[in-house]
Amino acid sequence: MHQKTDHQVPVLVVGGSLVGLSMSLFLGRLGVRHMLVERHSGTSIHPRGRGNNVRTMELFRKAGIESDIKAAASLLAENHGILQAPTLVGDAGEWLFKEIDPGGGLARFSPTGWCLCSQNDLEPVLRRAAESLTGELRYFHELESFEQDPEGVTAYVRDRDSDRMYTVRADYLVAADGPRSPVRGRLGIGQTGPGDLFANVSITFRSKLLADTVGDRRFICCYLTDPEADGALLPVDNKERWVFHAPWHPERGETLDEFTEERLTRHIRRAVGVPDLDVEITGRASWRAAERVAERYAEGRVFLAGDSAHEMSPTGAFGSNTGIQDAHNLAWKLAAVLDGWAGPELLHSYDTERRPVALATSARASARSVEHSHPGFAPAPGVGADRRGGILNIVLGYRYPKGAVLGADPEQPLVPDGMNLTGQPGSRAPHLWLRRAGDRVSTLDLYERSLVVLSAPDSPWHLAARRIADTERVRLDAYGIGTAGSGADLVYDTEDGDWAAAHGTTAGGAVLVRPDGFVAWRSAGAVSDPEGELRDVLARVLRRR
Repeated sequence: MHQKTDHQVPVLVVGGSLVGLSMSLFLGRLGVRHMLVERHSGTSIHPRGRGNNVRTMELFRKAGIESDIKAAASLLAENHGILQAPTLVGDAGEWLFKEIDPGGGLARFSPTGWCLCSQNDLEPVLRRAAESLTGELRYFHELESFEQDPEGVTAYVRDRDSDRMYTVRADYLVAADGPRSPVRGRLGIGQTGPGDLFANVSITFRSKLLADTVGDRRFICCYLTDPEADGALLPVDNKERWVFHAPWHPERGETLDEFTEERLTRHIRRAVGVPDLDVEITGRASWRAAERVAERYAEGRVFLAGDSAHEMSPTGAFGSNTGIQDAHNLAWKLAAVLDGWAGPELLHSYDTERRPVALATSARASARSVEHSHPGFAPAPGVGADRRGGILNIVLGYRYPKGAVLGADPEQPLVPDGMNLTGQPGSRAPHLWLRRAGDRVSTLDLYERSLVVLSAPDSPWHLAARRIADTERVRLDAYGIGTAGSGADLVYDTEDGDWAAAHGTTAGGAVLVRPDGFVAWRSAGAVSDPEGELRDVLARVLRRR
C-alpha cells in the first residue's frame, strides 16, 4: 500500500516546451487524463525552432490546430529557402535551396505541407489546445525527484511560487525535460554519439533599416560568411525584428561575458555589410548543437521524449520534429494500455521504433550542417558523413522495421533511397483523397483514436472487422472503400488512384493502420478465415495476452 498522495493521474508529463505540450495535446485528444509540470513560468519567449516539417503538420492537422498554427505563422508565410552570402549588400551569394517544395510535388504524398512557425508563436497554440482537453498544465512547477515501483511512479513536485512540495502518483511518467534531462540522469541512462558539435550565441535585435538591405529576399535563414563576422540571420517579422546566431568557441576559452552589446552590434553590422546599421539588441541566449541519442528510451514506467532522448544539429529543425513525433507514437500506446485494449508490452515498441529513427535522423541533421557549412561548425572526421537519402525520405519515408508491426522486412533500410509510401507494414500509410458523406478527406484524416481496417465495402475483411469491433474491447474502426455507387463508407475517384493499389494490396485484401497512421499489417487478398486471422493479428500487434 502506498502512502497517500496529493494527486493521482494516469500520466505525468515533465516539461512543457514543444514536445511536452504536444504530448499533452495528443493524450488529451485520446481522452487520457494527465498532468504536465513545467519549471518555467510560461511558454517560450525566444523565436527559435521554427521549422515544422510535413509529418509534424500532418499530426497537428489531425489534432485540429493546423489553421491556428498557420495563423500564428502568417508573418513568415512567404519565407522559403536558405541563402548563403558574403554580406547582404548587393546580390552576391547563392541559394542553398530556394523552395522547400519546388513544383508542388509534395501534394502527391500529403494533404498538408511544411510550416515556418517559431517556437514562441507555436507553443501558445499548443498550450491553448491542450488546456481545453483532459490535461492539467502547471507552469512554474518543478519535478524535484521521483521513485517508481511495479505499479506506478511517485513524483515529488515543487510549486516554485509558494515553494510548497506535493506528491503526484502516476501510472506512467513521460520526461520531456530537455537535453540535460534530470529524469534521464536519475535513471542513469547514458548517451551515444559524437557529442557537442558547435556552440552559438543567439541574439534577438531590432533594426528598421535592415529590411531595406534584405530587399525582397524572403529567406528562412541566411548564412553570412565574412570570416571575421560569420553567422546566421533569421527574420522574425521581415520588418524590424531579427535573430542572429553568432559562433561561440568555448573550446578556445571564449566566455559569454565577451559577447558584449558593443561586440555583437559590430559583428552584426560587419556580417550584414552595413557599417552604420541601426541595431538594438533585445536579448541573447547561448546554445550548443550536439549529436547524442539516449541508450534507451524507457526504464520501467518512465519514458524519454524529445531532447531528453536525442539531441540533433539544428539545421533542418529535425530535433523538435522528431520529438513531437516521439510524443505521437507514445501517446496512442499509453492510451491503448491504460484503456485496457493493449497489453503493457506494447510500450516496449516505443524504444524499438523511435530510437533507430533518432539515430538516423541525428546523423542526417549533422550531415545537413556540413552541407550548409553552418557558422561555427568545424566537424570532426566522420561527423556528418552519412548523406544518404533526401530530406523528404528522412522526414516522411522512415520506417519501423521492428516494433508493433507484422510483415515488415527487418532487413529493409530504415530510411529508403526513394519515396515509396505504398502501404508496406512499418511505413506511414499512403495519402489518398476520399469523399466521406460529401466531405473531402485524406486517408490520413482517418487515423487518430483507433486502429483502422481498410477494405472493399463488401469484403469478408470488412464484415470480420465490424464483428470484432462489436464484440471485443478494442478500438477498431472498419471502413469500406470503393468508387461512387458501390455503397462504400469512403469513396475515391479513380483519377486519384485505386485505393488497393495505393496500399499495395488487391480489391480482396485489407490493410490495418495504427492510430499514428503507420501500417501495422496488410493482407494481399482474401483468406479462408478473415475473422480468425484479424483477431490473431490484433493480439500480436497490441501484445494482448
